Amino acid sequence: MEKPFVLHMITPSPNVSPFDVNMAYDAGYDAVAAYTNITLDQVGALTQDAIFSRGPSGVKRTGIFIGGREIGMAADMLDAARLAMVPPFEVSVFADPSGAFTTAAAMVAAVERQLKRVHHCDLKGLEVLVLGGTGPVGTAAAVLASGAGAKVKIASHSSGSRARMSAQVANARYGASTEPVDASSEENKSAAISNMEVVMATAKAGVQVLSQQLMKQAPRLLVAADINAVPPAGIEGVGLMDDGVPVASGSGKAVGIGALAVGNIKYQVQHGLLEAMLRAEKPMYLDFRDAFALARKYVS
Repeated sequence: MEKPFVLHMITPSPNVSPFDVNMAYDAGYDAVAAYTNITLDQVGALTQDAIFSRGPSGVKRTGIFIGGREIGMAADMLDAARLAMVPPFEVSVFADPSGAFTTAAAMVAAVERQLKRVHHCDLKGLEVLVLGGTGPVGTAAAVLASGAGAKVKIASHSSGSRARMSAQVANARYGASTEPVDASSEENKSAAISNMEVVMATAKAGVQVLSQQLMKQAPRLLVAADINAVPPAGIEGVGLMDDGVPVASGSGKAVGIGALAVGNIKYQVQHGLLEAMLRAEKPMYLDFRDAFALARKYVS
């Protein structure tokens, strides 16, 4: 009798995400075990508990998923799990804190698709503003857009210091090239958006970070993408299902991408990576870069 597929979900948060649990079962795992309030120094021991109990063949039917809220901590936990492996006792590990890696990958891939379809270009050399960019999705999206060649600005609607901190993390840890922007006032937002060609709104649910009035002050805008599915929209005038729908802007040629359009890609990416772990003959170590590669395939 074959051993069941088991996914061990590790998080520094008080609980694992119900969304991630559902995704794991839908992807084909037979059992999901949750480990909460885990500190970085506990990851190695948990990993070795998982790998040594099933034998070299059983580890192929075992996986580790890392959640939480901070992308830096998730990356550290992924590294700690990798270092704890003792081949041939080695399992696949997938980090996706708060769904940030798969959501950011889906958002940037969706933006690339509309740039190609509508404007016949890609992100290389474009001015990109990430509003609400200090959260996990925003920081990951900024890193991905920068890696695709964009000139990225990370904006905070609460304080310039938070924007500076996020930009420093993105640049130092992931080799991105981003700049901070203080978007804590309408005047600052107006100045920030004046030269932008792409805007990505990644603020928390129910927070509007860009009004239609400000959109009209964006003479170069090509694409506006929003991940907020809870009213009001993060970008006023962008509908939940929009995927290349024209949106009012100073350029007269901008299109919008809504939260559910991004979410559809995000779902496929997370599902695809979880399934890939089930099929893998060799261990996989998955983060936002793998999510982005798969998101690009889905939208192509």
